[in-house]
Amino acid sequence: MGLLSNRIDRSSLKPGDHIYSWRTAYIYAHHGIFVGDDRVIHFTRRGQEVGTGTVLDLILVSSGPSRNHTHCPTCVPPNEGHGVVSSCLNCFLAGGVLYRFEYSVNAAHFLAKARGGTCTLAVADPNEIVVHRAKHLLQNGFGCYDVFKNNCEDFAIYCKTGLLVLEGRTMGQSGQAVSIIGGPIAAVLSTPMRLVTTNVYGMAATAIGVYCASRYATDIGMRADVAKVEAEDLTRRLSSGLFQVLEPPLAVIDLPSTS
Repeated sequence: MGLLSNRIDRSSLKPGDHIYSWRTAYIYAHHGIFVGDDRVIHFTRRGQEVGTGTVLDLILVSSGPSRNHTHCPTCVPPNEGHGVVSSCLNCFLAGGVLYRFEYSVNAAHFLAKARGGTCTLAVADPNEIVVHRAKHLLQNGFGCYDVFKNNCEDFAIYCKTGLLVLEGRTMGQSGQAVSIIGGPIAAVLSTPMRLVTTNVYGMAATAIGVYCASRYATDIGMRADVAKVEAEDLTRRLSSGLFQVLEPPLAVIDLPSTS
């Protein structure tokens, strides 16, 4: 792995690795925890890799795994349940390329990665603890899926670090969610620069600066609103309602009648 790419060979995988694979057009990446024996534990929205409960799902689903990809008999994604599933590596990748998420990177390396969702400043726990968390959540769930606050990357980062954002009204720890939202915010915040300069390069530099600052400040390794929560305590709090992530309603799209 290096500055330009986190791509790895399967032979270098170790149980406890946080892995991901970009989907079509690099719109989003799907994340999970490799636990050994060719198995990956990952978080979905009732078997669907990503979802918002809105018509935006039409775009997101179209960028997902190829419709021609056939899941093996042991890896058919469930349509119900708590969303944490176990798949073989081939089904998880769905024909995509294998990447490994980086931890404990320095600030320069973090900011040099233009796209969020590939690395973090946070320190990872030992691999055996990571695998334990993933297997525990496979049996007990990780709350309701939310594409911006509780998604597959949030799940994998929690398994690796045990860190959770405690303030329910703020964004989760997902780097790619920050990237999706941070870009438009950076563009809006840089607009007042037009009053100072009409130089397009100056405005672009300001937008990039705002974007990088937002990524850095919201990284799980920098946030002040996080705490270490053990997996057993997390699932106990979820079951008792002390932690809540409300799931957006499933989108219902009316198709024209053929009759």
